[in-house]
Amino acid sequence: MGALTLVIGDKAFSSWSLRPWLALRQTGAAFNEVWVPLRRLETKAAILTHSAAGKLPVLHHGAITIWESLAICEYLADRFPEAQLWPADLEARAFGRAAATEMHGGFPELRRALPMDLTRKPAFLPVTPEVAVEIARITELWGLLRRRFGAGGPFLLGQFSIADAMYAPVCTRFDTYRVPLDTTCQAYVEAVMAWPAMQAWRAEANGGKA
Repeated sequence: MGALTLVIGDKAFSSWSLRPWLALRQTGAAFNEVWVPLRRLETKAAILTHSAAGKLPVLHHGAITIWESLAICEYLADRFPEAQLWPADLEARAFGRAAATEMHGGFPELRRALPMDLTRKPAFLPVTPEVAVEIARITELWGLLRRRFGAGGPFLLGQFSIADAMYAPVCTRFDTYRVPLDTTCQAYVEAVMAWPAMQAWRAEANGGKA
């Protein structure tokens, strides 16, 4: 089939790149990593050499090119079923997919007000009522998934899944901006931030220092 190559943006800031990178690491497959610096005059042209969509991340797998984060994750789930990126249980898988797609298309106020920045010193940042509403929805969703499906491990559906890959950047935001959380959600954030793949990404975002 050919080599796997994931094209990503800056690890400190590119939340969309983090998502499929975590999923790809979970498969255990070897892959090449191509980094495109963001926020430069040449960034757009560099991205267009990999995808006509003009956005990152992009996965190349032989002759196949996939240019969207959630689609990349789903491709990896199909290509590497042994990695169990979705649980076997139909109900858990359906809930996980619903949560992943809600993250994919939602929470615009949170994205704007609390951008992912792994180089920022953690400190509390007050939020607007609009952001607070979105935080409340996320924590409500996390609590539901942890109560209903989380018995088998520390992640949303117990074991790591694409749902966790999709919410990992939110965990970084909650950690960076010291968002007050209930016990269940705080434990989930800590589990994600302590996960070895997340630690590796974070260290690389900070020049080798976690």
